[in-house]
Amino acid sequence: MREIRSAGSARGDGHKRTTARLVPTHHTLPHSELLKSVARRVVDGNMLHLIKMWLEAPVEETDERGNKRRSTKNRDEGRGSPQGSPISPLLSNLYMRRFVLGWKKLGHERRLQAYIVNYADDLVICCRSQAEEALATMRNMMSKLKLTVNDTKTRVCKLPEEKFDFSGYTFGRCYSPKTGRPYLGTTPSKKRVQRICKAISQETGRNKTLLAQETVITTLNRMMIGWANYFCLGPVSKAYRAIERHARKRLRQWLCAKHKLRGQGTKQFSITALHQVLGLVELTTRTSLPWAKP
Repeated sequence: MREIRSAGSARGDGHKRTTARLVPTHHTLPHSELLKSVARRVVDGNMLHLIKMWLEAPVEETDERGNKRRSTKNRDEGRGSPQGSPISPLLSNLYMRRFVLGWKKLGHERRLQAYIVNYADDLVICCRSQAEEALATMRNMMSKLKLTVNDTKTRVCKLPEEKFDFSGYTFGRCYSPKTGRPYLGTTPSKKRVQRICKAISQETGRNKTLLAQETVITTLNRMMIGWANYFCLGPVSKAYRAIERHARKRLRQWLCAKHKLRGQGTKQFSITALHQVLGLVELTTRTSLPWAKP
């Protein structure tokens, strides 16, 4: 966050800062080079063999008709890592260390005044100018590392005029609710808000009416609290309120379907009843935390 703040200014003084959001994908993670990086840190031959087997393991997929198909693409091409596995981000970060160290040792950081912030296969290069040159340099280094840049998710973004998403947050110009002054900050991205709302809808569908209401509310609370524990930086009240409204609406609909009640359930299940009686969590009360802004 500190590096991203230094790449732009939202003071409204007319000065422009340039940042580039660059997102390479690691579906093409080369096995040979990756295992060399792992071998520098792991000396156990059995463990290295296990990691190699895991990288080359076939992937089984089921199509719409229920037919199963097994793919050995990773083994045949000698590249790629299984997505969704907890070790995939670790290996991606490990191999990306080559790029981060090379960026510094080759002098690109000092020459371009461009600083890298990355997690797994997502990265942002923050610089005050020469963003296009930084982008070209990054592409050249990625090709030498045998990594593919995702062109649809790679762009140059000027702060604070524009915004960009990274690690679930939207970075851009925010305004202080007390003074109205602009500053460069973060808010939960719309996609992440929509994703948690979709998950809430799935947990309160009509196919869940056989479950006990305590079970459903406990599940919703766990999901919402977990989401809020991550998205607690910057102005979060707007996102919290949107999620709360959606959770209340979906829970009312679920309760009406479960108890076979007509209407929207606003009288039977008021806001007070949902939160104080049934125990649905109130995310907006969490903005009292020192790092969560109203």
